[in-house]
Amino acid sequence: MTTLKNQITDALKTSMRAKDMATVTVLRSLQAAIKQIEVDERIELGDAQVLAVIEKQIKQRKESIKAFEGAGRDDLASKEQAEAEILSQFLPEAMTEEELDSLIEQTISAQEATSMKDMGKVMNSLRPIIAGRADPSVVSAKIKAKLA
Repeated sequence: MTTLKNQITDALKTSMRAKDMATVTVLRSLQAAIKQIEVDERIELGDAQVLAVIEKQIKQRKESIKAFEGAGRDDLASKEQAEAEILSQFLPEAMTEEELDSLIEQTISAQEATSMKDMGKVMNSLRPIIAGRADPSVVSAKIKAKLA
């Protein structure tokens, strides 16, 4: 089975052959971010950690989009949006609302969560399951609604 890092490298090679410089730039910056962590922490990142790096990069792009749209720079916002879409192709398939609601219900009952004090417990046990498949802020809001 190919790792996520190999998939990124393959996609980079393909986009270089196609002379798709926008994709090449985004994938190179992603590889640089992964390499930076590997060098700093002297470890080889697995798929879960690479996924976290991708999610962080997408989150940064989304924050930039909001800032650019607020400043009326739609040209830069659309560039960031395109970059976020390139990065999104490496995320696993997103969870449906039904899957997410069911998972939250199961976790709340498994953790015996009854109040907002248990929010952290529930969120921490869900985090590895939803990685790359659901927006943590949406999950957090759903948990709050159920515990409130």
